[in-house]
Amino acid sequence: MQIHPPVMQAEIPTSVQAQESTHFHPLFSSPDGDVILGAKGGSLLFRTHSFTLKTASGWFRTMFSLPQKSTPMTSDILYMDEDSAILEGILRMSCGLPVVLPTTYDMVDALLYAAEKYDMPGPMSIIRMSVMTPTLLDQPLRLYAVACRYGWEEEAKFASAETLTTNLYSEEYRPALQSLSTTALLDLFALHRDRREILRKRLDEPPFVGGGNAVCVACGWSICYQTWRELKYKIILEMDVRPLGDTVLTSGLTDWQEAKRCWTAKCPNADCDRVLYDKNETLRVIKECVDGLKRTI
Repeated sequence: MQIHPPVMQAEIPTSVQAQESTHFHPLFSSPDGDVILGAKGGSLLFRTHSFTLKTASGWFRTMFSLPQKSTPMTSDILYMDEDSAILEGILRMSCGLPVVLPTTYDMVDALLYAAEKYDMPGPMSIIRMSVMTPTLLDQPLRLYAVACRYGWEEEAKFASAETLTTNLYSEEYRPALQSLSTTALLDLFALHRDRREILRKRLDEPPFVGGGNAVCVACGWSICYQTWRELKYKIILEMDVRPLGDTVLTSGLTDWQEAKRCWTAKCPNADCDRVLYDKNETLRVIKECVDGLKRTI
């Protein structure tokens, strides 16, 4: 941040030269404002009140508590590090003006960085609410990263549940995952892995059939549960890339070739011809297992 020197009669002042090529934002141009902030690049100025800044910002409160020189003929311009869009957004939130909510996570990150730097809890809380609006909910990994970075527990849990439709091993998500802290990353991978592994274990327990050979309860012939083993393997593969399990419960267990072979499997004894698996009951129990899995970090 730079503070331009006061206007002097004997020289062409830097502040005056800057104002010749700049203009005030229409919402921040009131002549009774006693502080002028300049956006990065110096093309747009914001005139506001020091009392408002001191109330909203610990950083400005500290700055204005320092000994001040006598008031110059022309107000100094405080040039900030933020561009005009970020500075406008932060000042709107601080001054009680209508807020334009961010629509991208790049804007969210920039606003949060500025609010944190200038110690502005009010704007921080507004941005926190904005990330739960529909326009920002379609990027759960970015939401999860922001929530974990700022310790927003409820938002982090919500975002972690929303990532269950995501294949974390996909290359397209590498940049988002690299932005996470080690703890946040491990927690997310643990959630995805645990859903898969717990379901794998559950599918090997009663009332599901075991993995070995058995005999038909109707005729005593030896039967093999190979089709069930193939279906279980397919379920686990699907849970690995989409841990939510919704594709397993909808199209998977009806349309997969492994599923069709399983539901039509019969006792090899032609005189018996008993269907080996109760499809409806098996689907019901699998759904219970998936619905009972942990959904958040």
